[in-house]
Amino acid sequence: MPRKVLALLLVHANHVVPVSALISELWDDQPPPSAPTTLQTYIVQIRRVLRCTLGLSAAEVSNDILCTWSGAYQFKADHVDLYEFTRLSARGQQQLGEGDVAGGMQTLQSALALWRGPALVDVRAGRLLQAEVSRLHESRLTVCQKHIEAALQLGLHQEVLGELLWLAAQHPLHENLHAQYMIALYRCGRRNDALHAYQRLRASLVRELGLEPSLRLRRLHQAMLSGDPVLDTWPAGDAVLPEGQPTRVVRAG
Repeated sequence: MPRKVLALLLVHANHVVPVSALISELWDDQPPPSAPTTLQTYIVQIRRVLRCTLGLSAAEVSNDILCTWSGAYQFKADHVDLYEFTRLSARGQQQLGEGDVAGGMQTLQSALALWRGPALVDVRAGRLLQAEVSRLHESRLTVCQKHIEAALQLGLHQEVLGELLWLAAQHPLHENLHAQYMIALYRCGRRNDALHAYQRLRASLVRELGLEPSLRLRRLHQAMLSGDPVLDTWPAGDAVLPEGQPTRVVRAG
């Protein structure tokens, strides 16, 4: 329980977290009458660990690190890997937007290197923390896609092929990841494998959701069937072909 309190304070580091939010994370919608007192006990335990670990006095921990406000708590921290990930992600995407593809790719790679596994993997997350975990994983996945897109633009399709294989397996219904995987395979001279990847995605979409692949994926598939030379140069993030771009359609079978 103290780990859950600490985790929620850390994902909102330098922001005030209401006692009501902490109680909701710990006991959901059924807090016991003793919840406020028990929460205070957890805060005392966390401060004790901080005091012993950092070699600070009780007053220093209470005033400078884990502070008490009216009906709330705040964890003050100068260096949080989450904030550094957010900063590097924003910087990398800005570089990509400015046309610095190589620089943006390197910055995004530095952001991804901060991850050492799933977010809060050693915390039994409640409702609020689970929402934060989902948000963080989505942020990481977005940065992964941006990084891979930059790599594909730089001709590094062989280098990202293994990562894309793993990501496509982890997200069997994610169309953009599969589009990137197909492009990487195609550019590695493995058109048959790229077409098989499309068929696996289509089968999963039909089986799980009752849906056909999007127009973007169908256009990519047709471009690969026809061997359209635009596949060798067009950015992967645009699903290869700009809207309205004609393709030489080949009917399979």
